[in-house]
Amino acid sequence: MRADAKRNRDHLLAVAGTTITEQGIDVSMRDIARRADVGLATLLRHFPTREALLEALLHTSFDELTAKATALEASEAAESALVSWVRDCVAWTTEYRGVTVLMAAAIEDPESALHAACVTLRAAGARLLARAQATGTARSDIDGDDLFALISMLAWTGDQPALAPRAPRLFDIVASAILASAGRSQGRGVHDEQ
Repeated sequence: MRADAKRNRDHLLAVAGTTITEQGIDVSMRDIARRADVGLATLLRHFPTREALLEALLHTSFDELTAKATALEASEAAESALVSWVRDCVAWTTEYRGVTVLMAAAIEDPESALHAACVTLRAAGARLLARAQATGTARSDIDGDDLFALISMLAWTGDQPALAPRAPRLFDIVASAILASAGRSQGRGVHDEQ
C-alpha cells in the first residue's frame, strides 16, 4: 500500500473510531465520511461495508486481547488471569457502543468480516477458562461459548445508560459465578480480592 493511501486509510479509521465511540455502531457511513472530510465513495473504496470498516477498526484490539490472554497464561495464576482478561474484554467492548451485538452475530456467521477475529478471541478466552478449570478454580460446567456470551452480556449491560452504573457490581457477581470457589464471603466482590 502506498504511503499516501495508508495515511488516508489510517485517517478514516481514526475518525471512524472516534465517531463510533461517540455515537455507536449504528452511525451512518455517510456521517463517518463527512466527519473525515471525504466523499462517501472514498470511504466505501477503502471499506465497502460497515463490517469491513469495523473489522479493520477492531483488528488491532482483537489482536491485543488475544496477546494479553497468552501473556496472562504465562504470568498469572489461573483464576486471576481469567478474571483480568474477562474484565479487559468487557471494558474494551463497551468502548464501541453496540459492538457486542455485531460480535455475537459474527461468531455464528462464517461469512462475516468479523467472524475470524471473534472466533480467535473466543478461543483465547476458552484457553484461560480451561486452564482455570484444570486448577479447580473455575466451574467445570461452562465452556468458551458460555464465557463469550457472558462477556457479551456484561458489555451489553455497560452499553445501557440505565444499567451502566450497576455494571461493576454485576461483573463481580458474574465473575464469582464463573469461579469454582463458592466459599467466597458474601458482600466481598472480585474487585476486593485483587
